[in-house]
Parts: sequence; C-alpha cells; structure tokens
Amino acid sequence: MRNILLLHCHDLGRFLGSYGVGTVSTPNLDALASESALFEKAFATAPHCSPARASLFTGTYPQSNGVLGLTHDPFDWDLKEPRQHIAHRLKSVGYQTELIGVHHESRVLPDDVVADRLGFDRARTGGARDVVVSRATDALQRMAAGGRPFYLQVGFTEPHRVPSQHDRPGVMGFLADGVIPDTSRGHSIPSHLLDDAGSREEIAELQGAVKHMDEGVGRILAELDVLGLQDSTLVLFTTDHGLALPRAKCTLYDAGLEVALMIRHPLNRAWAGKRVSEIVSHVDVLPTLLDVSGLTVPADLPGTSLRAAVERGEPIREHCFSQLTFHTYYDPKRSVRTSTHKLIVNFSNAPRAMDPTQSWVHRSLPVDLGGPTIATSPALELYDLSTDPAELDNVAGEPTNADTLRELSVALFAWMQETDDPLLKPEPTHAARHSIALKNLQDASLTPSRK
Repeated sequence: MRNILLLHCHDLGRFLGSYGVGTVSTPNLDALASESALFEKAFATAPHCSPARASLFTGTYPQSNGVLGLTHDPFDWDLKEPRQHIAHRLKSVGYQTELIGVHHESRVLPDDVVADRLGFDRARTGGARDVVVSRATDALQRMAAGGRPFYLQVGFTEPHRVPSQHDRPGVMGFLADGVIPDTSRGHSIPSHLLDDAGSREEIAELQGAVKHMDEGVGRILAELDVLGLQDSTLVLFTTDHGLALPRAKCTLYDAGLEVALMIRHPLNRAWAGKRVSEIVSHVDVLPTLLDVSGLTVPADLPGTSLRAAVERGEPIREHCFSQLTFHTYYDPKRSVRTSTHKLIVNFSNAPRAMDPTQSWVHRSLPVDLGGPTIATSPALELYDLSTDPAELDNVAGEPTNADTLRELSVALFAWMQETDDPLLKPEPTHAARHSIALKNLQDASLTPSRK
C-alpha cells in the first residue's frame, strides 16, 4: 500500500499547457505532467459537477450510483450507497483518510456527517484556494506522522465561475478573490466559440483563474517534497468535466466531457512522462488506484485499471459512455464515444446547449448559434470526430453512416440496459420526444448492417 494524494478542481476540461493550450500559465501542473502518465483522451461520465464526481470517486455511472443531478440544496441528489466511495474502501484496509475543499459527490451535509458517510477520518469542505492549500498542507503534516498510508482528497473551487464585484451587470465570470485576467501569452479561443471581444474577455478571466489554481497545486506539491513524501505518494490530478463555457459544460460534446488526467507513480518509471492516446473514462480511475496500491479491484466495477494502457500500450476500452439528466432543469441525454465517432441521443426538446454561465448577458457564443436563440436538439446526433472534432456537422441522417449509427446505437442501448437506466422506463409525464428518441435509438440498433 502507498500514499495517495488526489487533487481535483472545477470546470477545467483540458485547459492546461501540458494539453497544448499555449496561452495559459500552468507551470506546476505542466511539471507534474512531465513526471506522470498523462491521458490525452480522458472523459467524464457527465458534463456537470455532482454526477461526474460521483463517478470519479465511486467508479460507477450516475444511473447506478444514484447521483443524476446536483447534490446541494435545493436539488439534493445523493449516492445510493455512500460506502462505494474510494475513501471508505481505503479506510477499511487501514488508510488514513481526509477530505479538503470541494465535496460535491454526495448530498451536502455537515462535515462530520459527510466524513462518516463516505469513509473519511476528517472532512473540512469548502474554501477558496488559500484556505484549501493551508488545510491540505496541515493534513499532509499530520498524516505524514500518522504511521499509516494515507488518502488525501483535495478539491479546488477554481476555476469555477463565481459572482464578483468586478463583473459587469448580468455577467458571472471567473474572477474569484485573488484572480486577475491573464493575457500575457494571448488568448486560446475554443473552436466551437466565436473569436470575438466577448470570448476574449471570458478567456482572459479563465486563464487567470486557471493560473490561480495552478499556483495552489504547486504549493501543495512543494509541501509533499518538504515532508519527504514524494517518493512514497502517488499523485493524481484531474477535474470534474469540461470548461464552463457555452456548448461545453452541460453538453455531451467533447468540450463538455473532456478532462485533464495525470498520474505520477513514483515507484514505477514506466509511468513517468508517458502520454497515453487511448480513450479512457473517469470510471477507470478507482480501479487504477486500487490496482497500483496492491489492493483487490472489485469485479463488479464497470471501469478497468489503466495499468495496461500505460505499461503495455494496450487499449482498455472501445467506448466511453456519458450522460446528462438533471442540472438546473431536466434535460436527459445519453452518449457513446469511440476513438473516431460520437453518438448523442436527446430525450427532450430542451435547448440544444444548456447554459452553464448563470449569466443573462452572454459574452461568448457558439459558432453554430444559427439565429437569435439556440434551437432544440434533434433526437439523434452523430459526429465523425476524425473530420469534425468540434462536432458541428450532424451526420446521423446520411446513408453512408448507417453502419456506424447502428454500431453505436447497439453499444449505447446495451449500456443503458446494464446500468438500469431510468430513461428506458418512460413515465406518463415524459414528453413525446422521449418516446421518439427511445424508438429512434432502438430502431437504429436493429437496422441490418450494410457490410
């Protein structure tokens, strides 16, 4: 058994220098990436906080673990079985366990209740960057003297959007306390957004918030070194889902699901500086942590240890599955992704891209807005990611893609059955679109192959 330091943050996607974003200043995470196995195509199971984190920390999909929406008031979604949490699994075999900062994977309750339910010896939730850093370094000092391996889970709120006195009326940006916009290296505008003054203003703030978070990560890793724990501690860094920008967070496009994921494994040189190009899912993280710690990986987990991908270059999965059910409103979607294609099934007539900005004055806009408002979603969306990585051209209706549509529909429908997806059980109150989308998925999965 070895120590585990799991660092995570909000709404980052892969907006780091180590993922090719040259205009953001992230020297600490870039240095960590150079010493780690970095997963170039890692994806969340959901494009928003609580369901994504519930999957990350339990190794199960939202349909299975019960967190189909946000866990704070007034939404109050919760894990069906809190003992599935990695902290509970590790504490049961002798680990010291502590939670610092963001907790959003189970119902938001007092810290002592959260700790008891999830398997932490202690929980101190919330806090901006400096509070989180102070508490994390304190925890490292105490756990280093504890005489047993530890699991320390540290979550940064940044770069989540927050209300600020610096915001213009009608805007909620990224200017948390201590965050200043950063354009020292220019701007990196995602390809699915218009490159205009509004997007540049948003990206400048985002770059400042990511830089601010990166500095916090650096201070925690420096304390790990001071305590002499760097050679006995596995360090994992990730985020919950994609960037909090239009057509990203709260959508099943790659921009909403892509996540940074890097693991520094100090006792195995095969992991140092390795870049893994195969697709992987957040549900693979928990099996990996158990596996590299010499612990038994439960057979009923849907994920797979990443060791084979890192140490032997073997692909571990053909499909990544993701879902959205509730965020601020009911907008059920399901998706399946391969290395080359993505299928999204939309079970409601909600707007095509839920707004993640919590602003009524929008500064950045999708390139495919298509008019004064974003239209409702089609029942099926199919994208050829090899030629259309921004997922702007829906080819679901093209006859030449019939076999691809069928293959992905079969895989998605089977996954929904395996997870006992509630969308397979239409309720009388579901909109007509729900039945139409479900029928389209079933019909597509039954279409004879043209091969």
